[in-house]
Amino acid sequence: MTDEVEPGAVRVRLDLSYDGKDFSGWARQRERRTVQGELESALRTVLRLPEPVELTVAGRTDAGVHARGQVAHVDLPEDVWGEHGEKLLRRLAGRLPHDVRVWRVAEAPAGFNARFSAIWRRYAYRVGDHRGGVDPLRRGHVLWHDWPLDVELMNDAAKRLLGEHDFAAYCKKREGATTIRKLLDLHWERPGPGEEDAGLAVATVRADAFCHNMVRALVGALLLVGDGHRPAGFPREVLAGRVRHSAVNVVRPHGLTLEEVGYPPDDQLAARNLAARNKRTLPPGGAGCC
Repeated sequence: MTDEVEPGAVRVRLDLSYDGKDFSGWARQRERRTVQGELESALRTVLRLPEPVELTVAGRTDAGVHARGQVAHVDLPEDVWGEHGEKLLRRLAGRLPHDVRVWRVAEAPAGFNARFSAIWRRYAYRVGDHRGGVDPLRRGHVLWHDWPLDVELMNDAAKRLLGEHDFAAYCKKREGATTIRKLLDLHWERPGPGEEDAGLAVATVRADAFCHNMVRALVGALLLVGDGHRPAGFPREVLAGRVRHSAVNVVRPHGLTLEEVGYPPDDQLAARNLAARNKRTLPPGGAGCC
């Protein structure tokens, strides 16, 4: 199954960012303010379309989660794109609310699908453990943790989670959805003086895809290691158990930002689009974690 663009239409890629504080997540909901709802409404208005448009997004962020490297696509009639394409970015800037911005619009290459062509998503989670609290100017994007954190210990625990596993223990289960994911990168660092996140403990989390609450649950488990409440092997033990652990909190969403989405070269987009639709399984007899 593919999603070929209908004759007479053009697939357009949008690169965007948003502050998630006042949004009920990405996905459109009745009577709730969402990023998808705001953007689809703005597109319909500035393009003067008689029918609603529908966006496909790389990663459906939850309520309160931010993004500065989000990617979406929309299929538009060729004549509409031809008439409005060059002016679309500026018109969206005048129509969208201040907490969401589109930075780039362009005709997508053949085979592109914002969701299914992606090969990885990269998130950052920012934590402040200074005894005085979090800088008031960053409070909407940084979680305050009231215990000093040992980044080396958290990295020791994090490296044991890398690879393809069943992350059921770190995901909110959804009927019919797999929880098998490939975790490509998970590490913590403290940026130095003069850097944007100086003094914070910042987690970089990159995977081919994420299941619901996965990043926030992983961070919750690693914070327990970093503040000395659990040993470095604890997050791996939770993973092996394949069920949610009562000690692992899903940390608050405001510290989480979708930073970037990765795609293969243009000539591999269609193949990735097709392959990503297959439901994943682990090798026969493999525990997927140990």
